Formats: sequence, C-alpha cells, structure tokens
Amino acid sequence: MEELDRLIRKDGINKMMALNEEEKEKIRIFAGSSSKDLAERIAKYLEVDLAPLEIKKFADGETFVKSGESVRGCSVFIIQSTSKPVNESIMELLIFIDALRRASAEEIIAVIPYYGYARQDRKASPREPITSKLVANLLTVAGATRVVTMDLHARQIQGFFDIPVDHMEALPILAKHFIKYGFSPEDTVVVSPDVGGVKRARGLAKWLHTPLAIIDKRRAKANESEVMNIIGNVKGKKAILIDDMIDTAGTICNAAAALIEKGAVEVYGCATHAVFSGPAIERLKNSTFNEVVVTDSIQLSENQMFDKLRILSTSKMFAETIKRIMTSEAISDLFEMPTEERKSE
Repeated sequence: MEELDRLIRKDGINKMMALNEEEKEKIRIFAGSSSKDLAERIAKYLEVDLAPLEIKKFADGETFVKSGESVRGCSVFIIQSTSKPVNESIMELLIFIDALRRASAEEIIAVIPYYGYARQDRKASPREPITSKLVANLLTVAGATRVVTMDLHARQIQGFFDIPVDHMEALPILAKHFIKYGFSPEDTVVVSPDVGGVKRARGLAKWLHTPLAIIDKRRAKANESEVMNIIGNVKGKKAILIDDMIDTAGTICNAAAALIEKGAVEVYGCATHAVFSGPAIERLKNSTFNEVVVTDSIQLSENQMFDKLRILSTSKMFAETIKRIMTSEAISDLFEMPTEERKSE
C-alpha cells in the first residue's frame, strides 16, 4: 500500500517490519485452523516462525488445542477468523486461549480478521439474542487480554468488550487497488448498497476523491433485498460498490444490475470479508460485475475461486499492527487518511 508504505517510512520503520531479537524472544504467533495462510504471511513479514501447536478432534467432535512450546511470560498472538464453520472456529479459539492462560502467557491477543456473529449486534425485535456481545464475553472470560479485528459490521461492537480492541480498516488496501488500476475521480463513483453502509462508502470516496451514490432498498427478509432507487449520478461512470462483507451476494448483485440499468458503464464490487454462503459464487459469476475485490480476512477454498475474483492481502497491515502492539506504538495512522489528504477535503 503506497499510503501505508509512506507512513511506515515516515515513522522510521524500513526493515519490512521485522522485530528485534528481544521482541522475537518474547513473541509467539499461532495459526488457527481457519487462518493458516494469512498467519504464515504475517509471520513472514515479521521475520519469525509460526509457533507449533496441536489441534485435533475427538471421536465425538470435541476440540483439543495445545501449544507445542512454552509460552510462559510471552506475548501470544492467535490468528483465527471466526468464519465457516463459525461455531467450530470460535470454540477452537476459546479453547486455545484457555490453554494459553493456564500456561502462564503474559498477554493473549486474539487476532480475529473476521469477527463472526457481528450482525447480531442488537435486538431488532423482542426475544432476540445479542450474540456479538456473547462472543465478546466468551473471549474475555476465556482469558484474552486484547482483540485485534478488521471492519466490524457495526463499530459499536468494540464497546461490548471490557478489554482493549484494535479495530483495523481495509479502506487503504482497497483504495490502493483502484488507484493502481487507473480509476480517476472524473469517471468513477463509489456506491453504498444501502443506507447503513454510507459511512464506509464515503470513506472510500474520500480516499479516491470521487462522488458518492447511495442505493435505497427494502429488504423483505434476511439475505433478500429489492433495489428501489439510486440517489446520485452513475450514468457514464465506473461504479464501485463497497460493503463490509459479501454473504449470499443477493444484495450486491441486485445493486450491480440496477447500476447498469441506470447507465453505469462498468461495475466493480469490493468488500473486506468474503463470507460467500449458499448461492454466492454462482451469483457473482453470473453477475454484471467486471471484478469482485475482497481481502484475505477469510481463507477461501479452491472451489470458491472464480475469474472475476481478486483477493488483496491484509497481512502487511496485521503484521505492522502486531509489531506496534509489541513496541507500544500508535496504530491508528495505519488506516487513517493521511493528514494532508484530510485537509484537502
């Protein structure tokens, strides 16, 4: 990321974010079963080896997790997205946190690129659970001392925790991609697929210096939506639809079709989390999108890949975040718009 690279150079960090020898002795990075590839890339940036661990299933489905080396007095980072299978990923993370606490780890930092159950963040009707708060409680009670996550469905989930939460944003990563491929302010518009995502879309529009459009929709039931109206001018422009996640892809594919009908010449979809449930892959393959851009916050299998898909890595941002936690440096400037850019708005 050019913006991130510039910030890193400005802060005097120019050794590929490598830790010094004393820090390497104290840090342990573990890869959970749902984020092995991302964890390997993070460790590579930090120039450390992933710590060994044992994960196995008993005959009845119970999970067993054990560190393969001493963690006494160490700062331990567990890289684990709570993605499909969601409940198993969460239980594996909780069990490992408990094991590390009992092994006298000094700090236990849960790095959760994708935080499952984030959409259950409030009671929309009587007798509903607030499951994202429940998961926050479970992580804290298990023994986590800090959580690092990215693009929560709702920012207020940070307030569900009584331990520090570092909330990362993928906007610089997504923005760099579109800048790199020549999306100019004159012929591009950033579009929010619904009113709830306006703040996120406005953030990308500021990074790209483009106008903003909003799709007004009505949702009959979960994972189904009907496009009603488009607020803003998209005619003759390249439209970039942005959301925090793509689940069944119904909303974003309907939005893409509506943009083409309203005169957009090309439509690009982007999201941080590629949940890709149910008919998502087929819908995206057959959609009007020229490209679908996601990050590696969720590890995808081979059968989830398709020609229009582009995956951007978050490993550099997470690696630098881990380093700054170890050295007690500020983290916010990794994803904030540079000061001179904010002043120009």
